[in-house]
Amino acid sequence: MKEDMQRIISFSKRRGFIYPSSEIYGGLANAYDYGPLGVELMANIKELWWKTFVRSKPDIVGLDTSILMSPRVWEASGHTKSFADVMVDCRECQLRTRADHLIEDYLSSAKKEEKVEGKSTQELSEIISSHKIPCPNCGKHNWTEARMFNQLFETRIGILPESQSLAYLRGEIAQGMFVNFKNVTDSFRVINPNLEYGLPFGIAQSGKAFRNEITKGQLTFRTLEFNLAEIEYFFNPQVTDWRELFAFWKREIEHWTHNILKISQDHVRWRPQTEDERAHYSTHTEDMDYGFPFGMKETYALAYRTDYDLRNHMEKSGQDLRFEDPKTGEKITPHVLEPTFGLDRTLLALLSEHYEEGERNILHLPFSLAPFKVAVFPLMGNKPELIEKAREIFGQLSPFMSVAWDARGNVGKRYYAQDEIGTPLCVTVDYTTLEDGTVTVRNRDTAEQVRVHAANLRQTIDHMSLSL
Repeated sequence: MKEDMQRIISFSKRRGFIYPSSEIYGGLANAYDYGPLGVELMANIKELWWKTFVRSKPDIVGLDTSILMSPRVWEASGHTKSFADVMVDCRECQLRTRADHLIEDYLSSAKKEEKVEGKSTQELSEIISSHKIPCPNCGKHNWTEARMFNQLFETRIGILPESQSLAYLRGEIAQGMFVNFKNVTDSFRVINPNLEYGLPFGIAQSGKAFRNEITKGQLTFRTLEFNLAEIEYFFNPQVTDWRELFAFWKREIEHWTHNILKISQDHVRWRPQTEDERAHYSTHTEDMDYGFPFGMKETYALAYRTDYDLRNHMEKSGQDLRFEDPKTGEKITPHVLEPTFGLDRTLLALLSEHYEEGERNILHLPFSLAPFKVAVFPLMGNKPELIEKAREIFGQLSPFMSVAWDARGNVGKRYYAQDEIGTPLCVTVDYTTLEDGTVTVRNRDTAEQVRVHAANLRQTIDHMSLSL
């Protein structure tokens, strides 16, 4: 709902998770900056994803490929021709928007249904005209004809204008893994789940992608620049049934969503993409949608790309990208399953899922994702002996985890402030600490407090983190 989304937007800025980009100059549409807490949360998401899908899996290795690649990569992959949306412009106020989004929003508000996926530019123009759909900005009905708009960001490489060459900011991170397939297999012995050399195995990457598209302004849900994490999982279709592998990766995505991010099963759904909406490289794709305040929207996806990418890169580059089976010596072009994770959407889903307003505002983030794991307080901020002991404990913990420090105001307000930013545990140093070396540890979710010896603090935190 609109009110719930506004609540998330307000909270995100007030507490330093997400800021509008270039705000002092009026901002830049569809661009956002992560604040002190947002950057920590995003770093934790990336680290946890890498640990879950790369470091803990012997059959997956990682890459970090360049944002800029030869433009021939995007020609071979089909993006220069097929990576496009249909746009319309309002002649009155110059608003530019996606034709399908304009139609869907209008029909949804009018409680009407009409299928728009796969419609031609002419058909979309006719729908806008027949329904007399007004501009959401100025209210007039005076649209240009719908036309295709390529989403790839163009740039130029070179110092002198006359010698500059065309390049693109990558529109997806997958192509860097495909064009490095031979480099990986030639230089590194990737093992499969049976700890044997050979298929199936995966190559993973996490990084920035860029799409020059018109968005609907739902915070970081759809932006010009965004963080993706993907796996290209290569297999022999003569040996491995893609449907069984597809089911396996659906379970892996579900485990990540429900067991690690602690997102309720009731708030997500799997939705097969229709033939009209699937990407040009996909034979079968399913989206995992999450129930954001603005509706059920795609957060993750799983696509069966067949051998489309390797086959096209072999054809266009003239290089042999087949994989030689170490047992039979047979050369095959592997097929690919691709799990894709929108990391900015993950962060937005975590805020939507775990932020609760009430008598106490609480961000119920899992311990592993919380920007700060522990906060350390001196009971009184103007007592040197308490501050000295609290700083000592802060110094003991900070090499091992992210620790917040707060000595402002009364301790109750400090607890509430840490609750709202998701800090799972608070450690308070008081006068009893000076006598017997014990401190108070408070649980964010239950507000319960226990007294433990400072020497055992790390073990206590490790134990309590298991339930958070």
